[in-house]
Amino acid sequence: MIRRNLCDRLLLALSDTPVVLINGARQTGKSTLVQSPEVAEPGRRYLTFDDRSVLAAAKGDPGGFIAGLMTPVTLDEVQHVPELFSAIKIAVDRKREPGRFLLTGSADVLLLPKLSESLAGRMEVLTLWPFSQGEMNGVRESFLDTLFSKHSVGHRGRSGALQRTELFEKVLVGGDVLFAGSIGRTDLPGCDHQALISSIKNKLYLLPEETKVLPGHGPSTTIGEEKRHNPFVRG
Repeated sequence: MIRRNLCDRLLLALSDTPVVLINGARQTGKSTLVQSPEVAEPGRRYLTFDDRSVLAAAKGDPGGFIAGLMTPVTLDEVQHVPELFSAIKIAVDRKREPGRFLLTGSADVLLLPKLSESLAGRMEVLTLWPFSQGEMNGVRESFLDTLFSKHSVGHRGRSGALQRTELFEKVLVGGDVLFAGSIGRTDLPGCDHQALISSIKNKLYLLPEETKVLPGHGPSTTIGEEKRHNPFVRG
C-alpha cells in the first residue's frame, strides 16, 4: 500500500481534535487512507454511507444514530447525510475527546451550511489530493517548501540544494503567450504582435532549454523544443 503524505498530519489531528474531516474529490483514496492500518487504530469502527442500510439508519434518526455509536468511529462519505452534523456537535459537546469522529467527504461537503454552522471550532479539515509523483515513488516532496522558503531546501536523492529562483526557472506557466508549436493571438484589440515576439525571444528564450512550459491550454512543451521547432518564433 502506498503511504500518503497526508498521513502524518491526519494522525496529529486525530491526537488533538474531536472531529477530523478528510475532504477531497472522488477516487483520491480517502476510504483507503482511513482504513489503512496506520489510521484504523484498534477499537475504531468503520461505517460507510455507501451502504444503504447504514444510510437509511442515519437519515431516519440522526441523533439516535450518533448517540448509539461507540467511538472512536470513522464515517465515510458524510456528504450523503448532512443531518448528522448537528448530532455530532451535540456528542462532542457532551464528551470532548480527540479523535472521536473521523469523517470523509467529497469536495462539495464544505459547501453545506449545516457543516460550517455546527462544527466550527470542533473540527479540523484536511484535503487529500490525487496521488503525487513523490507518493508513487515513495519520496516526500519538498517542492512547495522550497518555492516559498527564503532559504535553500535540500531535495532527497540528490546532493546540494536548490534555490527558490532555480525552481522558478524549471517551470514556466506560459499562459496565452507561448504554446507548443504556436504563440498567443495578436489579432485582438490592443494586442501588439512585435511586442509578443520580442518578449518570447528576449525573455522566455533566455531561460534554460529544459524549462518546462505549461500553456493556458494545449500540451506542455519546453523552451528548447520551441526554440528549435516553433514556426512562429525560432530561437
